[in-house]
Amino acid sequence: MRTPPDGLPIYRVLTGPDDATFCQRVSEAISLGYELHEGPAISFNGERVIVAQALLWPTQP
Repeated sequence: MRTPPDGLPIYRVLTGPDDATFCQRVSEAISLGYELHEGPAISFNGERVIVAQALLWPTQP
């Protein structure tokens, strides 16, 4: 079983404003090998949309 690079955990939740930077962070995690876990959570903080995306490192080869 491979492990995530650079000592990253097998479960991660990325959060932030719903913008290109957030999308790039999720895309980078996917390119490392992480897989999306379910859909994103979306909220509004009174000023902007905030999103959260859970990612899992695959445990099966």
